[in-house]
Amino acid sequence: MSKVFHISASILAVAFATPSLAQNQSTADQADAYEDIVVTGSRAAARSRLDTISPVDVLSAETLRNQGSTELAEALATVAPSITFPRASAVDGTDSIRPATLRGLSPDQTLVLINGIRGHASALLNVNGSVGRGSAAVDLNTIPGAALGQIEVLRDGASAQYGSDAIAGVVNLRLREARSGGGGSISYSEHVTNVDTARDDRNVTDGGALTVSGWQGFAPGSEGFLTLSGEYLNRNPPSRGDIDPRATPLRVRSRFGDPDVEQYSVYANAGVPIGGDGWELYGHGGYQRRDSESAAFPRTPDNANNVPSVYPDGYLPLIAVRSNDYTAAVGVRGELSGWQTDLNISYGRNSLDFRTLNSINSTYGAASPTDFDDGSIAYDQLTGGIDVSNELPLGEGKLNVAFGLEYRREGYKIEAGQPESWDRGPLGSTNGVPNGLTGGAQGFIGFQPSNEVDVHRDNVSGYLDLEAQLTDAFSIGLAVRGESYSDFGETATGKVSARYDISDSFALRGAISTGFRAPSLQQSYFTSTASVVQTPLILETGTFPATSPVARALGALPLDPEKSWNYSAGAVFRSGDFNLTIDGYYIRIRDQLALSENIQSSFSPEVASILQPFGIQAARFFINGIKSSTKGVDIVANYRIQTASAGRFDLSAAANINDIEVNRVPTSTATLDPAPTLFARSRILTIEEGTPRTKIVGSADWRLGDFSTTLRATYYGDVNQPGTAADGSADLHTGKKTLVDLEARYDITPNFTLAVGADNLFDVYPNQVPVGLNTSGVTAFPFYSPFGFNGRQLYARISANW
Repeated sequence: MSKVFHISASILAVAFATPSLAQNQSTADQADAYEDIVVTGSRAAARSRLDTISPVDVLSAETLRNQGSTELAEALATVAPSITFPRASAVDGTDSIRPATLRGLSPDQTLVLINGIRGHASALLNVNGSVGRGSAAVDLNTIPGAALGQIEVLRDGASAQYGSDAIAGVVNLRLREARSGGGGSISYSEHVTNVDTARDDRNVTDGGALTVSGWQGFAPGSEGFLTLSGEYLNRNPPSRGDIDPRATPLRVRSRFGDPDVEQYSVYANAGVPIGGDGWELYGHGGYQRRDSESAAFPRTPDNANNVPSVYPDGYLPLIAVRSNDYTAAVGVRGELSGWQTDLNISYGRNSLDFRTLNSINSTYGAASPTDFDDGSIAYDQLTGGIDVSNELPLGEGKLNVAFGLEYRREGYKIEAGQPESWDRGPLGSTNGVPNGLTGGAQGFIGFQPSNEVDVHRDNVSGYLDLEAQLTDAFSIGLAVRGESYSDFGETATGKVSARYDISDSFALRGAISTGFRAPSLQQSYFTSTASVVQTPLILETGTFPATSPVARALGALPLDPEKSWNYSAGAVFRSGDFNLTIDGYYIRIRDQLALSENIQSSFSPEVASILQPFGIQAARFFINGIKSSTKGVDIVANYRIQTASAGRFDLSAAANINDIEVNRVPTSTATLDPAPTLFARSRILTIEEGTPRTKIVGSADWRLGDFSTTLRATYYGDVNQPGTAADGSADLHTGKKTLVDLEARYDITPNFTLAVGADNLFDVYPNQVPVGLNTSGVTAFPFYSPFGFNGRQLYARISANW
């Protein structure tokens, strides 16, 4: 606590030493300036959140900033009940590139747009035991908060309007547009918490995080704008492991929790008139470099793969990931023969370089490196499109007609690491016979030359979107879209939506749509294998593409797109400063993709005979065939109270009640009937119970003069992290928990604001992992926890506007 306020005092001293700056809009005025205007989900003219046909959450950047976390995904999950952001740990690269979920569905079933243009996915494929296993999703944390003006979350199927991935909905990140002014902030936070595990109880202060961010608006020409934003984050890792009982002295040997992170982000957003006839040249671009280090499981001194002369007390391997993320878009828009025309092109690329640090390859003995280059993966996406729209008279109403074409080219690449990161050294055999030592870097085995791929695919799509306002009270929409992919063929989707305003205060709305998600290149081509000893042979085991000779021999088929039906119905009520929306939904997904379990040669003589010619001991691959249904309701209420003496109160409450059921899983392949278990109980339960069925967020913002506060309470329903025991005895439950956040702000001058706060004020943790299920002491809490397991976070922030 003293460190937090010491930082605050230092920042204050700098603030008061700074010359006075021109006054900018107040926080409240900035929030009101957007007035919840929505452009997502409709090609018609922008309308307010309460006037849309489909449900849309509008989140101001200020709302996201009024909390301790400066990561976009975590901030979104804090204020939006339908979004969950588990902070997985001890799951390799997913520790550093964490996916978020909408309505409990797979992270890659939500489309992410930046200024209405499709964003690119991360190169990482989540292949370990985390929520979102098998997905390759957009990394929301590559966007600095300072670059954002508003976020729109469309909670409805929208594949017919936007294409692949929009099964659960759409997140549109709208960048800040400013011709003048600027702002900046410095924040520092630490976890000040009591860590109560099954074997230990300790007071901890750790996880210090420093974030420096800022933005500046410029005015190119008389009407253009250019907004530059930047952010720097340096976060130390917290540690929430338990006592390791396997070796003496008894102590915490793991580092279970958030990774160590240092990252730099820059963004630009611009628009300038051209030609003098209403046309505009616009664009945005950004770059982020993130260096993160997470920990693998600790190796005790007597571990078979330890080299005592190098690590006499054992060692803790660290998995280092360097992410380089680029995005750029440019376009022109204006009126052409009465039609609004928008022509744009965008490019995005994410590359991840892996290293294993503080490790060893025991088959090389003391001559082994301790730091390894494990190789790299990269994904890139080039998109070009044209969108045309016009509003035409239709009797006493109007018809908005929109149509367009899009071309997309995607690429995916894996490069091998240094030989010692994956190979077996000279000590890996005894008298020419392989021994029990494991080859490769301990903690994260590198990519082998046989894993290397360099693939591309193309996609062409076209859509027609009609939205008719037949009367002042009744609107109906119709959208259709066709897609053609070079790898799996063609698909088509459609959507029908309608809204009826019974009165100025009450309206009904609903939609029926089909959706799809194309298998990602990561799912189609990712491969990572390791050599295992099955005396006297060295055999491979790991993940293979569904189109590889090994997977095809086991009955794998080329991957098909996931298909969905989405039904929604809701109501909107508003009266004065109070508004309420209630929206129910039912989503059916078929041909859902998932990563199979390992198919072992020991399953049957038939499997052994298939794998033997390839020198494979076990293989897993992606397969279509899961069928699931999701039903739920979203409730959002807001009420503003303005008083003369007590100030202004903004009250909000929002809830998501969600239930997912897996209706069918494949039990055979093209050559194996029956097949060994393709999807274990734990995989099915992760889909059904890996995110909270109920999440409720209530918040109160109060302002009086120079003082303002935010009080927020979030209720999370129980989450199940399923174990391997068939009777459920190894399952880990987070429990039903309520977290309270509190922030207080004071306007020191019209330009400077000091904020202090506490996230998770009452230091709430998920349920402990019991002693009997935690023999290594590594995972002290379920990492499926929807709010993490860091405990209380105290922070201070100084902000300036000019």
